[in-house]
Amino acid sequence: MTSYDRRDLGLLLLRLGTGGVLAAHGAQKLFGWFGGHGLEGTGQFFESVGYSPGKESAAAAGLAEAGGGTLLALGLATPAAGAAAAGAMAGAAAVHTPNGFFNQGGGYEYAASLGLTAAGLAVAGPGRLSLDHALG
Repeated sequence: MTSYDRRDLGLLLLRLGTGGVLAAHGAQKLFGWFGGHGLEGTGQFFESVGYSPGKESAAAAGLAEAGGGTLLALGLATPAAGAAAAGAMAGAAAVHTPNGFFNQGGGYEYAASLGLTAAGLAVAGPGRLSLDHALG
């Protein structure tokens, strides 16, 4: 029987929380779920802030968030999942940087937190409570 330690449980909690939030963000962009604007609305926003073509950029961001987040939560392909999610959050942080740091003023605090956590998971690995570990 395998023994799991606090580190494995901590990584699982970080993966589930961060991955779940990222997957929901991606679903907002891709499908309009959870109050999102879907590809059309998100694409228009992306165009307005200089990401062109907007719809394709929104799809790429949505896939990186939804796919990366889902894979992070599962602990599957963790380095690639974390890198994809961190990259998407770097783009989001760049959009919000002119508004300062704090999220309450539209700043990049939230995107930076998600991106740094995703990057940290990519570097640290998923722990033993993961599909990466189960699949070897």
